[in-house]
Amino acid sequence: MIRWLAALLMLGLAAPAWADEMRPVAIQFEQMSPDTWQLGWRQPIASAADDRHLSPLLPASCRITGAIARRVAPLAVTGNARVVCEGPVAGQSLGWPALVGQSEAILRVAPLDRPVQVYRLTHEEPRATIAAKPSATQVWRSYFALGVEHILAGWDHLLFVIALVLLVGRGWPVVKAATAFTLAHSLTLAAVTLGFAGLRQDVVEALIALSIVFLAVEIARGTRETLTRRLPWLVAFAFGLLHGFGFAGALREIGLPEGEVPAALVSFNLGVEAGQLLVICAVLALLGLLRRLRPKDEPLVLRLASYPVGIVGAYWLIDRLFA
Repeated sequence: MIRWLAALLMLGLAAPAWADEMRPVAIQFEQMSPDTWQLGWRQPIASAADDRHLSPLLPASCRITGAIARRVAPLAVTGNARVVCEGPVAGQSLGWPALVGQSEAILRVAPLDRPVQVYRLTHEEPRATIAAKPSATQVWRSYFALGVEHILAGWDHLLFVIALVLLVGRGWPVVKAATAFTLAHSLTLAAVTLGFAGLRQDVVEALIALSIVFLAVEIARGTRETLTRRLPWLVAFAFGLLHGFGFAGALREIGLPEGEVPAALVSFNLGVEAGQLLVICAVLALLGLLRRLRPKDEPLVLRLASYPVGIVGAYWLIDRLFA
């Protein structure tokens, strides 16, 4: 158990402090006339070793004409180019040349007088075949997968959900708290994405870290009666509104397909919920196993678990306040 807690602590400290920052490569391929397209891309830069001269892999019948306009910033490279294609591009592929590890790209293809196509590119599938008639489920599949990945790789949200389950601990109260958290961050995510609300991302990130520290303190208090233990769903709802701003920041980095904003928003949120349910079920299963094998040790184990949760949350809070 001590080794498990130590591993959780080291994993959290090693994780990126700005855990909401989903920064995939973004590629836009927009048709301007029957044979002319405008190509644009944004490549995040993680280190000085990253190649700043990459460009998308074009369909076989297409070529760049003129000079590529590149702008290099500290965290990203943006590029634009005019492309001429001989004949239709349907059935041909377009992609990115250097997707490694967990990196990914979002590709948008916007033909004249046809719906926008959205593809998610990964290391395993770095190219996508442009469809003559796009599937209605393209956006849903791509953004659902992004939502699942975000909650499972978004360390701060993940740790908050784990801490919430550890605090509440049992069946129906967990369901109510998780439902309140889901409803709250769904409302905020929609409001921010549609332009009805907004909050500075650095402030959001610091407050999310503070919410983790708050739950860790509540867990460490044991069974002492507090407002959080009496009304966990209310606390979950309040913090859910805050975490929704974080989800919105991630979705803003990913970008939304023009004309498909509602579908992308709903499918991303459903993906977040699916990932969240996986985490909740896993933690509840571990708690159930603990109660079955060592019921007397449950209070001690929960109190021990609160320390790595609190330390990681405090580390993120300090880092985000003074970075």
